[in-house]
Amino acid sequence: MLFYDVCMDIMDKLKILADAAKFDVACTSSGNNRAAKRGALGNAVACGICHSFTADGRCISLLKILLTNKCVYDCMYCVNRRSSDVPRAEFTPEEVAELTIRFYQRNYIEGLFLSSAVIETPDYTMELLVSALRIVRETYHFNGYIHVKTIPGADEALIRQAGLLADRVSVNIELPSQESLQRLAPEKTKQNILLPMKTVREGIAQRKNELSLYRHAKNEPSFAPAGQSTQLIVGATPESDSKIVSLAEGLYGKFKLKRVFYSAYIPGNPTLPMTAPPLLREHRLYQADWLLRFYGYKAGELFSHADENLSLEMDPKCHWAVNNLDKFPVEVNRADYTTLLRVPGIGQISAQKIVAARRVNKLDFDALKKMRVVLKRAKYFITCDGKTYEKIPLLPEVVAPRLMDKSDTGYSQLTL
Repeated sequence: MLFYDVCMDIMDKLKILADAAKFDVACTSSGNNRAAKRGALGNAVACGICHSFTADGRCISLLKILLTNKCVYDCMYCVNRRSSDVPRAEFTPEEVAELTIRFYQRNYIEGLFLSSAVIETPDYTMELLVSALRIVRETYHFNGYIHVKTIPGADEALIRQAGLLADRVSVNIELPSQESLQRLAPEKTKQNILLPMKTVREGIAQRKNELSLYRHAKNEPSFAPAGQSTQLIVGATPESDSKIVSLAEGLYGKFKLKRVFYSAYIPGNPTLPMTAPPLLREHRLYQADWLLRFYGYKAGELFSHADENLSLEMDPKCHWAVNNLDKFPVEVNRADYTTLLRVPGIGQISAQKIVAARRVNKLDFDALKKMRVVLKRAKYFITCDGKTYEKIPLLPEVVAPRLMDKSDTGYSQLTL
């Protein structure tokens, strides 16, 4: 009977702490390959680990939990804040490790995402997180994917220990400015949030340097081989999209982040003026982020002086094109790869197909269709051997209505 009660207690904790972790979105992919090896349990694959779908259609899974939701902070935007009336629970490091291994052995999960509220102090919380990871790695010899969220304000040495045990290490910025932090999370500071990012960046750089200089370094533990990421809450504070996207651009450049995640604020505090999560705005920010990372855009290009927020009526790439019609149309038989990427509807794969195909034959619109280049948007911005697909004036008031996707609800990824 005692064993049954203990198991029920752990399951009760799991229900509470798995539910509390759902607001952290920064765990969509591992970005790291690690082959299986003798004497170890599991492996890691770069295509991604979480309850999501990969590009090839596979559903992938992750044990996503908090170590505890008992928090000493009272951040107004957080459901786990000190003053919030929610059920509380706390895992021991041993319980986290055992749950991870038992779930993996039953083929329920492929890895672990571990975060935590701040219990007692940042250092104490970080010590517990590191202890849990150490048990998983060293006691159970788990070789699979682990993503850990660091605690702002924790000692640099603890951050480095976490980096040697986890595949990805991250810290949530949460709010886009120091002013918003002071207003909604006065117990946190910008410096305490950015310091772990700097520590992880330096640890990754140091590890790469060691690998390039010393052959024996390959046998040493990797440091956060899948890099680091962060999360920004959208809608809890008045910052514009321009401010948020510029911040993301700076983080990619300065800290070499793998991803910046955007989380639509879910109202849970009556003192904050929000009635519904801004899901479409979150969606547009992800599209803008994609343009920064893969299409060569700069944050300043995506916004006009008149409007510092992304259009909700069309995706950022279309909006940029409408505001820069002097750069169009482009001739698909001559435009370079970078220029083709700026055409709405033409993504990386289509641009690569065009560049490869035109080396053999001159392309026309029929050829583009056979290559499965989507012309729904692109047709207004390109010519094939000097010919247009549809003769319309290339004016904002004419082109813009044709690019608006009225079916877009913010849940689906529009073609960029």
